[in-house]
Amino acid sequence: MSERKRWWMVVLFGVAMAWMESATVAYLRMLVDRVNPYQAIPLPPHQALGNAELVREIATLVMLFAVGWLAGRDWRTRLAYSLIAFGVWDIFYYVFLAVIVGWPTSVFDWDVLFLIPLPWWGPVIAPAIIALLMVIGGTIVTQFGQQLWPRRHALWIGALGIALALIVFMETAIRALPGGEAALRHALPTRFNWPWFALACALMAVVIADLLHQKTRGLRAAKH
Repeated sequence: MSERKRWWMVVLFGVAMAWMESATVAYLRMLVDRVNPYQAIPLPPHQALGNAELVREIATLVMLFAVGWLAGRDWRTRLAYSLIAFGVWDIFYYVFLAVIVGWPTSVFDWDVLFLIPLPWWGPVIAPAIIALLMVIGGTIVTQFGQQLWPRRHALWIGALGIALALIVFMETAIRALPGGEAALRHALPTRFNWPWFALACALMAVVIADLLHQKTRGLRAAKH
C-alpha cells in the first residue's frame, strides 16, 4: 500500500472514530445533563461514570496509537500516523457533536478537554488548532520522506510549547487543586490565556517549520 493510501486510511479511521466518540460522549452527557459542560458543577459526582470516563480517555489514546503503529513502517512514521489519527479525530469530534446534539454552538464554547491528570478547560477552537498542527506535522513526515524528522533543537522547542499549552489548559484546575476534589469538580474557568496559548502554538509550530526547512534544503541539494 502506498503512503498516500495509508494516509487516507488513517484519516478515515480518525473520522469514523470521531463519530463513535461523539455519540458516546453525547449519551453520557445527556445522561447527567451536561451536554454543555460550562455550568454549575461541571463534573457531577458520579463515581462510576467518572471512572468509566477516565478509562474511556485512556482507551481512546491506545486506539489512536494502535492505528498509527499499524500504519507506520518505523517508529517515525508510526508516531506521525498516530498524530494524524489523533488530530483528525479531535477536529471531527466537535463537528459531530454539533451535528448530534447542537453543541458546541461556537468555536469559543468552553469544554472539558481531558481529565488526566487534572481537568483541562479550553474553548473548542484551542484543541482544534493543536490538532491541525498535529495533522500537518504528521503528514509532512509520512508523505514527504520517511527519514524526515525534526531536529533536536526543534523538538525541545516544541516540547516547551506542549508544556506551556498544558499549563494554560489546566490553569483553572491548578488554582482549584488546594481545595481538594470538591473544588476541582466545581471549578469553572473565567478567562482563557490567549497570549500564552498563542506563544505555545508558535513554539509547537517550530517543529513544522523545521521539517519544511529540511525538505526545502533537501530539494535544493538534489537539484545541484
